[in-house]
Amino acid sequence: MDASYRRAGAGSGSAPRSVEDIYKDYRARRSAVLRALTHDVEEFYALCDPEKENLCLYGYANEAWEVALPAEEVPTELPEPALGINFARDGMNRRDWLALVAVHSDSWLISVAFYYAARLNRSDRKRLFGMMNDLPTVFEVVSGGVKQSKERDRSGTDNSGRNKLSAKQTSEPRLENNAREPDEGYDEDDGYHSETLCGTCGGIYSADEFWIGCDVCEKWYHGKCVKITPAKAESIKQYKCPSCCNSKRPRPL
Repeated sequence: MDASYRRAGAGSGSAPRSVEDIYKDYRARRSAVLRALTHDVEEFYALCDPEKENLCLYGYANEAWEVALPAEEVPTELPEPALGINFARDGMNRRDWLALVAVHSDSWLISVAFYYAARLNRSDRKRLFGMMNDLPTVFEVVSGGVKQSKERDRSGTDNSGRNKLSAKQTSEPRLENNAREPDEGYDEDDGYHSETLCGTCGGIYSADEFWIGCDVCEKWYHGKCVKITPAKAESIKQYKCPSCCNSKRPRPL
């Protein structure tokens, strides 16, 4: 695809100006990126060859996606996606790598939208962000966090921060590799197999049990294995597992 054609939005015509047009552009690019990271993930994975030069994932206003070299012109006509996503592919767990690409893609999508929104007034920018924020992020869809987010919205509470259980449930990357449309059907937990093991008993992570993470070694534990209840966890600002508590710091020379 020609570089100038690609930077212009792949056939999107003139730059979007209104809140509605910018949101339409954002949603189309988002759908393209989601398709690359879900339905077309095998093709996307193969294209991100670590032996090639710095590659970027582009999503276009016509809902097409492309893995390509970055723009040569400086400054670029539009904000550019994360550079060199292919280099980390073979050095990371596949799900973690896809989740990382998803996070950077969310950042890029927002930057493009607010590049177009620079001339909007404060009220319109706020309305645009609200419309965008009503959609799950690419990371939420790819990592499987959409269901947890919806459940949190229904309960009217945000358990982020010190609630270790919620942090664990939303932080494990997961990929739904199927033929469904990117914006539909990502609430299912089918095919989810966490690789996280309890640092004490070696048991496999289960969302039905309370877990707590050590802020020092970053290992995860069954609450029952380290004698921590959900209520007690709420009062802990920084949790140190038994191993980290018992480890002796080296004395200074």
